Amino acid sequence: MSAVPGLQADCEELLGAFQQADTVRFERFAELWRERRFHTVFYGRMRALERNKLTKKTLELAQQYFLPPYAFQIRVGALYLLYGLYNTQLCQPKQKIRIALKDWPEIQKFQQDLIDSQHYDAAYIFRTLRLARAFHFTAMPKLLNYRTKKKIEENAFKEEFKDPSNRVNSLITNDVLEELMNIHDHYQKMKCVISADKSQPDKALSLIKDDFVVTLKDITLEHQEWQQNRMKLFLNAKETDETENKKKEETLLESEGSERASALARIKYRSYSAVTEASKSRRHRQVKLESSESGSSYGKSPSRSKKTRRRPQPARR
Repeated sequence: MSAVPGLQADCEELLGAFQQADTVRFERFAELWRERRFHTVFYGRMRALERNKLTKKTLELAQQYFLPPYAFQIRVGALYLLYGLYNTQLCQPKQKIRIALKDWPEIQKFQQDLIDSQHYDAAYIFRTLRLARAFHFTAMPKLLNYRTKKKIEENAFKEEFKDPSNRVNSLITNDVLEELMNIHDHYQKMKCVISADKSQPDKALSLIKDDFVVTLKDITLEHQEWQQNRMKLFLNAKETDETENKKKEETLLESEGSERASALARIKYRSYSAVTEASKSRRHRQVKLESSESGSSYGKSPSRSKKTRRRPQPARR
């Protein structure tokens, strides 16, 4: 992915340190940036074309951590990283951050989350990038060329940076539910002990629902089922897209083959028709020439016969 060996590892190390700091403050990220001397990433002698390519690859590498499925803290760190890389690049004019239109609604939602969570430093950084027109809005995430069959490589996501989608399953396990059930039973017994009627607790002591654990278990199972259905829909949509892409490629190849065959047929037809017309015209010229020759010989034949009839006269004495 990266144009420079080790660049991706350095970016991931910086984002990992920011994640371990357990904060989203720009001040802490700036300290980590300066400690690793990240402002020197574009230093070095190189031509303008090479510098532009390096900057594009670097921004593209940092931009992938700014989008889902990465965790909120990693996305904030990627936003700070893009801000630092964009302002320290040496290209004139500056290379922009490529953003596909399909990703823009997700980025706007992320910006609203920053404002709602009162992370105003991150919201200010994002607004600064927008005012500087640092984003280049494109139709596709990567640059495509006309009729290229090159397969686009999918990014390998770092598992440590991903936003865990099964937080509910990791928090509410069978052991946790069993422990909650035991605590709830003990709580009910203690209420009966201090109540006037030892068989059942007083209504004044009913601070939580009696079926609390059962309700929590049902909600957890419902969430698991919803998550599984969502994953199935995502996989089915992905398979459908792949199938449609394959069909489109096949139809494109068939159309290209038919167009090529029809073009060759038209070329052959034109070439053969030109040859036949030329041969016909040549035969016509030959017949015309032969007829003209025969006509001229027919006109000259009497004079020749006259010449042959003349006899030499005797000389005068």
